[in-house]
Amino acid sequence: MLAGMDGATTARTPLQITRLREGLTAGSAARWSRVDVVEETGSTNADLLAGAADLPDRTVLLAEYQVRGRGRHNRSFVAPPRSQVAVSTLIDLGGIDPAGLGWLPLLTGVVVTDTVRALGVDARLKWPNDVLVEGRKIAGILVEVAPGGRAVIGVGLNVHLSEEELPVPTATSLDLVGAGIDRAGLDRAGVDGTAVDRTEVAIDYLRRLADRIDAWRDDARAGADVAADYRLRCSTIGLRVRVELPGDEELIGTARDVDRYGRLLVVDDRGVDTAVSAGDVTHVRPV
Repeated sequence: MLAGMDGATTARTPLQITRLREGLTAGSAARWSRVDVVEETGSTNADLLAGAADLPDRTVLLAEYQVRGRGRHNRSFVAPPRSQVAVSTLIDLGGIDPAGLGWLPLLTGVVVTDTVRALGVDARLKWPNDVLVEGRKIAGILVEVAPGGRAVIGVGLNVHLSEEELPVPTATSLDLVGAGIDRAGLDRAGVDGTAVDRTEVAIDYLRRLADRIDAWRDDARAGADVAADYRLRCSTIGLRVRVELPGDEELIGTARDVDRYGRLLVVDDRGVDTAVSAGDVTHVRPV
């Protein structure tokens, strides 16, 4: 059970597989080939990576609970059952320039940010792909390369977590920031009786993701379009930052832009530009 915004207790209802499939695999709305929901698993990303050779392109797997959910650098990413949208997608990388693959996690960050903003919440991106609301992390993203020229995109979006259930004090959830609550006080509760309907959030995110990937693959200009959209949503650009690198190295400077490969450009006090890739970074923090 969960204490709602008004102090009432509401049930965490399950994801609705019929609505998910109707909204994502059927008719003119079809953007994905297969959608499954499991009650519990170790990691949805690990499951799709293990089955990548046999699963169709555009496979979606959602879990009500992940025992071994993880983020970048193998950080643990665990939340109570039915409190998140925990979803992984398997996509073919055919038609995508290998040099531009660094944009895939950033593109996903744009999609998650737009999904959260559609609920009336001002979400921003911390480079490379942490989604923040009021400076607190609401979603994490992990992209992994799979065999056979494929990739798995994993997202964990906090929805029905109370303050006491947050994994760290710097996290937040859609319930805590009042997502879906009409600021004029009107009742906009979802079909499960809470302010946010996880099934609808999942459908919205997956539609947006499919459309972004299609544009990225099909349009030679899409890389530039993603970069422009990313800059508009990224709160890191323009900040003075401390970048923690492997080997206890540290870079301090101003994050001035992202380059054509999605790397963060940091100019230090000597005026020297350094391009930092997400794979080489432990933390980027404001100074």
